[in-house]
Amino acid sequence: MRSRPATRTPLGQLLAQRIRESGPLTFAEFMRECLYNPEHGYYSRAEGRRFADFYTSVDVHPIFGRLLARQLAQMWERLGKPQPFCAVEAGAGAGRLAKHVLDFAARELRGFYAALRYVAAETSAARRAAQAAMLGPHLEAGRACSAAELPAEIPAGCIFSNELLDALPVHRVVHAQGELCELYVGLDGEEFCEQPGPPSTPALAEYFHAQGIGLVEGQQAEAGLAACDWIENAGRRLGRGFLLTVDYGHEARELYNERHMRGTLLAYEQHRASEDFFRAPGERDLTAHVNFTALDLWGRRAGLERTGLVSQAWFLLALGQGNEFADLYDEGQSEAGRVRARLLLKNLIYPEGMGETFQVFIQHKGVESPHLTGLEPF
Repeated sequence: MRSRPATRTPLGQLLAQRIRESGPLTFAEFMRECLYNPEHGYYSRAEGRRFADFYTSVDVHPIFGRLLARQLAQMWERLGKPQPFCAVEAGAGAGRLAKHVLDFAARELRGFYAALRYVAAETSAARRAAQAAMLGPHLEAGRACSAAELPAEIPAGCIFSNELLDALPVHRVVHAQGELCELYVGLDGEEFCEQPGPPSTPALAEYFHAQGIGLVEGQQAEAGLAACDWIENAGRRLGRGFLLTVDYGHEARELYNERHMRGTLLAYEQHRASEDFFRAPGERDLTAHVNFTALDLWGRRAGLERTGLVSQAWFLLALGQGNEFADLYDEGQSEAGRVRARLLLKNLIYPEGMGETFQVFIQHKGVESPHLTGLEPF
């Protein structure tokens, strides 16, 4: 697989020079720079550009954040209503989901709002700066704050993310001639190229062995070591409470089956997906399906237990049925507006939209067999 000349983008020039000086990069290193390089990374720039490439559930309608707020409020109750309850959003961007959750909690869940401390964690300085305008009243009220990373200690609360873990760097591997090989990023003249070699770390073999996964000859796959590190680190910071992940992905047995012989890694640009991972470094989104089995196993190392895994459709329908989705509508909304809101909801819950593509995975720590509405049959 080849790309256009590496010199096409500023980041491409930097990565090409690095490979010339130090040798091939692991794909995880390449992907980390493409997405998170402080100056040229895709996620380091102001957020407006990404709407040309993709949108998330948060962008569809505030009902996503409103129902999430109801689930967070129930988690607060399950923990005995601690003061404060820390709701820590990892990868908060410019704060749109935070605004939806906080606005709704302030209006409809006042007891919970009074106990809430919402931490909008975002590594991009440009996107953190945008949170001030988005969350102004809640920042002033002391109910929210902005941070570059997760708090070191979270005594009681919930750490959650929406489409974050799919964008964490992954290693690419292939099973060739009976052995696990890693696919590195090298240079062929002025073009990036795929270069097989021995695994860069024993952690790659351990990753597949721990899940009971054996790749077949010629099969390519991704190993999400960064996601494993992230979930373990987040779990250690949490005293008691919950960790909620919304993302697209599968359990390991499905993720590495015969339907995914080339893996799941894709590059996104202008709402189009391709396997041309090397073109225009820093200007396109790179993403791979989340491995929920790995999140479960590595989370257990930090004391997290599996609460449940359901589709986004299940989660939202279970939470919305209690009041027949009254949270969907704004006060004084016209009938035309209400019809449009119902159509947008369908995009969030219908299988052909986001409903079955995205999964909601919840883990808990220091809570005895918690029952959560978002996981219950409806």
